[in-house]
Amino acid sequence: MNSNQVFLKTVILLFAVIVPHLSGEAMGKEVNNRDSVIVPVVTSIVPLSFFVERVGGDYVDVTVMVPPGANPHTYEPTPSQMVALGGAGLFVKAGSGIEFELDWMKKFSALNPDMVVCNASEGFSGIEISTHGHSHGHDHDHDHGHRHGSIDPHFWMSPRNGILAARNIERTLAQVDPLHAAEYAENRKKLEAELDQLTQEISRKLDGMKNRAFMVFHPAWGYFAEEFNLKQIAVEKEGKELTPKTMQEVIRQAKRLGIRVVFVSPAFSSLQAETIAREIGGVIQPVDPLSGDYINNLRQAAEAFAESMR
Repeated sequence: MNSNQVFLKTVILLFAVIVPHLSGEAMGKEVNNRDSVIVPVVTSIVPLSFFVERVGGDYVDVTVMVPPGANPHTYEPTPSQMVALGGAGLFVKAGSGIEFELDWMKKFSALNPDMVVCNASEGFSGIEISTHGHSHGHDHDHDHGHRHGSIDPHFWMSPRNGILAARNIERTLAQVDPLHAAEYAENRKKLEAELDQLTQEISRKLDGMKNRAFMVFHPAWGYFAEEFNLKQIAVEKEGKELTPKTMQEVIRQAKRLGIRVVFVSPAFSSLQAETIAREIGGVIQPVDPLSGDYINNLRQAAEAFAESMR
């Protein structure tokens, strides 16, 4: 029996002991009266919790599987998280190919068959991940826990896709809790207006910039680049360390394009990015694709990208 099977067996035993004691409350806790049903929602990653909280308002209680600072490409849930999943009425997944979900969603659904699953990216158009300006094909290396394939899983990184996520979440919340469907619709409309405003604000900030290329170590900003007519030059491919040859290619490309900033994700090692920055006489700067402060985060990232391209 391998370690994963032992882990699952332990969780199932814990589940069998604890879940009966969660009672019917967990699936839709009554707080004071019928008008205050709280839907226990679990999201796979932090950014999705922003959309659930904004659309769900007072009627949702949200927990996140991959905690802030953790890497959703390699994270494994704790037994206590798996037990807590037994009380969830709704699970919101990105549905766009994040390894964490590819590895765990079937197990989550098996542990809580009554849990409704919302695919936040339903209806989105995926774009290919490109590194050094080129697209690459499917990766089938299951041993390294990195299976992006050729589609960029970070779909939430553009306001347009944020609106799509909000709509998918609103529809599913209304299905789980029809009593508050009108409130969910109202909250979603307000959020959509804010995201439309954010799009206009970022477009104005980037308007007229002749240089539109920025360099990121982890390829998380493709949808943002696509929406605002920028060019993301992503260094890393499939979570693997760069070879010396690839490192030299990246350095040459950065010098050729006059790039002086290498953007890094806080959840990933920045050692190789620091080497590139040193070689081009530049700096590394963090931008977080997993921030829970979604609107401010995209606003600040747009400012950072614009500054680096001036």
